[in-house]
Amino acid sequence: MPIPEITPAELARRLAGPPESRPVLVDVRFPHEHEWVALPGSVLMPLPELEDFHEQLESFRGRPVVVYCHHGVRSLDGAAYLIDRGLEAVSLQGGIDLYSRTVDPALPRY
Repeated sequence: MPIPEITPAELARRLAGPPESRPVLVDVRFPHEHEWVALPGSVLMPLPELEDFHEQLESFRGRPVVVYCHHGVRSLDGAAYLIDRGLEAVSLQGGIDLYSRTVDPALPRY
């Protein structure tokens, strides 16, 4: 079954909406990547450690979750993990790199 994805433009639209309808942003990159650039308000949960965040992930139940990484590959695995646990998750298509190129060029690229 394909993992659902969200485009950077659609994510930007949702983030601009009312606070109660904004998705939770989960960054599955490594800490040094997150320190370099991250989407505002995102939570760092490196993919290899995702299962260690069980309690925090449970707190997202019932809320939409957007998982992102650098280019949108690791986030597919992260979103699949969350979906398998019954969470409403999607992967950011093209990752933070595509988001910075198409939505917010002020975000540094690496």
